[in-house]
Amino acid sequence: MESSPESTITQAFNPFVSTDAPQGMGATGLIYEPLLQFNLVAPPQYYPWLATAYAWSNGGKTITFTIRQGVKWNDGTPFTPADVAFTYNLVKNNAAINLDGLKISSVSTSGNTVALTFPTPQYTNLEEIAGTAMLPKSQWGSVGNPATFADANPVGTGPYKLGSFTPQGFTLTKNPNYWQASSVKVPKVFFPVYNSNTGALSALFAGQIDWTGNFIPGLQKNFVDTNPAYHHYWEAPGGTNSLMPNLNKWPTNQLAVRQAISLAINRTLIASEGEAGLENPVLNATGLPLPTFNAWAGPVANMTVSATGNPSAAKQVLEKAGYTLGSNGFFSKGGKTVSLTIVDPSAFTDYAQVDELVAQELRAAGIDAAFQGLSTNAWFADVADGSFQLTSHWSNGGLTPYNMYDGWLDSSLATGSTATGDFERLNNPTINADLATLAGASTTAAQTTALVPIEQFVAANLPIIPTTTASQWFEYNSQNYTGWPTQDNPYETGQPSGTNNGPGSGTDEVVILHLVPRG
Repeated sequence: MESSPESTITQAFNPFVSTDAPQGMGATGLIYEPLLQFNLVAPPQYYPWLATAYAWSNGGKTITFTIRQGVKWNDGTPFTPADVAFTYNLVKNNAAINLDGLKISSVSTSGNTVALTFPTPQYTNLEEIAGTAMLPKSQWGSVGNPATFADANPVGTGPYKLGSFTPQGFTLTKNPNYWQASSVKVPKVFFPVYNSNTGALSALFAGQIDWTGNFIPGLQKNFVDTNPAYHHYWEAPGGTNSLMPNLNKWPTNQLAVRQAISLAINRTLIASEGEAGLENPVLNATGLPLPTFNAWAGPVANMTVSATGNPSAAKQVLEKAGYTLGSNGFFSKGGKTVSLTIVDPSAFTDYAQVDELVAQELRAAGIDAAFQGLSTNAWFADVADGSFQLTSHWSNGGLTPYNMYDGWLDSSLATGSTATGDFERLNNPTINADLATLAGASTTAAQTTALVPIEQFVAANLPIIPTTTASQWFEYNSQNYTGWPTQDNPYETGQPSGTNNGPGSGTDEVVILHLVPRG
């Protein structure tokens, strides 16, 4: 199993540290479990998991979960409602692990139920609330700072536990105490380390990988056609890729520069060449990926951007804003050249190609742009602490567009020096209030109405600059196992990292529990 190229890995499985390699590789979601699992390719479908049911009350300000009985941690001790309450209180009291900025007022238990209350309605936050990874109080109650706890020997309720670990890879083995033990047909999962997409693809093509989630140029020719009986893929659309400008750094904190960037880029070319035609241009100015969120798109369907770049229009915007085109071919203002560096991991070969194309298109529009490839670890760190000017980044997926916009715009996700969202560092109280209103909308119609001011803000102010759809990368070799999700049987996204479910948990366990050895 392979999901994310990593330059180095350490034995750290903390489900609330999103930059730990095992989480990006998909391992965390096979160890830790949430109360509910969500089918992100067929929203709003969900599966009862560690909770057998939930109910809203108090106008959406209270949610009560009924906790499943008979579940054990992988160390053999019982999983209880007290563990659930402990987990949510830990999130409530430690902003560094509150990855989705849940504003929990109180947590209480009564018999076999756990109730969470919030200051505002939370209907659209169900995924973030119920998708949170559950922790054992017996272990985590004494770790000190939960954000810095390495969790080298994780204790979860999931189908697997850590077997062995080396810098070259690690193995998860079956959890003998798993509550769905009869569904675990895969005895062990090995996670090898690859430094780049290229190395991972070589292993995939050589039949050394069963399950991966990478950008693969020439996917049909280079993978499927070499063994069409067993080699398959399904790149289900999830969210939106965008260029994220740092709103605290010049020149990307200037609206005219962001407008020029949006006008200059050729989204069709970015999709066809940068993403090898496996993703589509996002042409709605609000960033909505269509048709995924068609049900919410009515009021903004006509708010579109050009499919191709227009460097002349980009230059006109800069000239109108007082920028001067120099003899070197680049604009300047106040003695400063409009110069920027686009960063992404070199290992993310699709983003690297996209960024090279964008830099070329921006230079044609008078912006001195260049791409700089970083190590995966360095990029995650720079994005988290705001040490960048412009980067390509995916969005949150989710059951509604709320998850995407909240991840982009909620300033509570970027407090202090480490951000878990709002990487561009927008801090707009009106938008925060609009997001809270959206969270309290209980129907699609109400959500559609509540979305409009947020969508209009994104289109007008470009805190993010949409480029293409963000696929749930998923390729697999079915020679050893069958039961994979497909477009005809979309019981779950096949993306092996599975991290779009909620903080610290993953949907990849739903997939692995469907797999059976090929007869």
